[in-house]
Amino acid sequence: MAFQSFLQVFFLALISFLFLYRLMRYKNGCPKSSAGIVELLLNVHRVHDWCTETLESCKGTFVLEGPWFAKMNLVATCDPANAHYVMSSNFDNFPKGPEYKQMFDILGDGIFNSDLDLWKNQRIAAQGFMRHHLFHQFLLRTSRDKVEMGLMPIIDHAAKHGLVINLEDIFQRFTFDSACILVTGSDPSSLSLELPQVLFSKAVHDGEQAIFYRHVKPRSFTKLQKWLNIGQEGKYKKASKVVDDVLAEYICQKRKEVNKLNQQLVSKDGVDILTSYITEKESTGLKCDDKFLRDTALNMIIAATDTTSTALTWFTWLVSKHPIVENKIIEELESKIPIGETKWRRLFNVDEVKNLVYLHGALCEALRLYPPVPFNHKEPVKPDILPSGHPVHPKTKILFSVYSMGRMKSIWGEDCYEFKPERWINERGEIKHESSYKFLSFGAGPRICLGKETSFIQMKAVASALIYNYRIHVMEDTPVVPAVSVVLHTENGLMTRISKRW
Repeated sequence: MAFQSFLQVFFLALISFLFLYRLMRYKNGCPKSSAGIVELLLNVHRVHDWCTETLESCKGTFVLEGPWFAKMNLVATCDPANAHYVMSSNFDNFPKGPEYKQMFDILGDGIFNSDLDLWKNQRIAAQGFMRHHLFHQFLLRTSRDKVEMGLMPIIDHAAKHGLVINLEDIFQRFTFDSACILVTGSDPSSLSLELPQVLFSKAVHDGEQAIFYRHVKPRSFTKLQKWLNIGQEGKYKKASKVVDDVLAEYICQKRKEVNKLNQQLVSKDGVDILTSYITEKESTGLKCDDKFLRDTALNMIIAATDTTSTALTWFTWLVSKHPIVENKIIEELESKIPIGETKWRRLFNVDEVKNLVYLHGALCEALRLYPPVPFNHKEPVKPDILPSGHPVHPKTKILFSVYSMGRMKSIWGEDCYEFKPERWINERGEIKHESSYKFLSFGAGPRICLGKETSFIQMKAVASALIYNYRIHVMEDTPVVPAVSVVLHTENGLMTRISKRW
């Protein structure tokens, strides 16, 4: 194991050195000297902020050419014009591509890996199911139940006993359970006082971690690890088996349920995604066999878990640091309580919070500053030139820094680093809608996130319950900083002490 760790460190150090060496040759305000290299080395732990500073100095776009064997040539950008061109106006030339699918092979032929007609057909089907009133009904019930019977008991317990808890972990459990219920109809019950380890959740996390390392290791080294079944690729193989076994059980159970299901029961309780695919397979035109259901379920569970929980984590942290914002959210929530009804401990239903302007603005502001997926990348099918004037070729990754885009003065103004929910409210006091090409947290163009509405419903359900009923005290001795990851988790969790507000 020690030798294996040495090899990993050695290869990562070698790639980093060669990568940084090439930076010395850059001009036009971009890193081009040993001073720039030293600065990057000193700021590896804050790579997102370093990228932001570099993009600022390079007027929104810069080029990196890694060593030939690493296949790490890329154009990094946060230019909205480039985003519009790649994600919309010239969409067909920038698919996910075979390399993306190979890197994220655990997702199979699901919607994130698919291109062309397979992607279009999957998106049409998924969009139809997620917009159906039965799924919406199921979503509302699931979200409220998980808040009331899952989240609140844990927060109450922590408040009663003065415990320090990791809210990021609690949010991840909430979204993981909710996603599994909405997609498969089964509740893994990771959100309970015992905080049990759930094998499926751990396997998904291990798989995501291994995928991250695939981005920074030579492909030959990854293949060697896979062949020897060691290191991250060894963990990845074990994780994939756990994921396959659990989803196979879910699918088998779901098929049995559907065979016994009657329409009256479906209409009463709402319907999960797997049930929709199995019962409506003729209308989708998709091959809804077990592999397809496995890939679809996994894509949706992963999409709904890390993104929403990460957004809630940064939102809660930001609000805890801005008491004026917190008070305005509470005042807005109080305005929805009928006259004569007690203002003590209360849960708000979806209809009460869905149109709250200030709460929505605060959530969008948190997503702008701390997007759950800080990077988004594409590859051109044929040579092209971006609106910024940068040429791109096949096998060149175009890396959109969503994190940096939210911190560009040229896009958001001189106060772009400030947390200002008012930024999302227009002169008439209504929600202000910004272009998705400058606010990429949910993607843009034809591939814009299908779960945007679902995410906002869940975030508002959790945020309203938490902020209105409790005071959140973030522990100062545990720094809250972004982790170096493909998902913008915190490095050390969100360690908090909870107290009841009323």
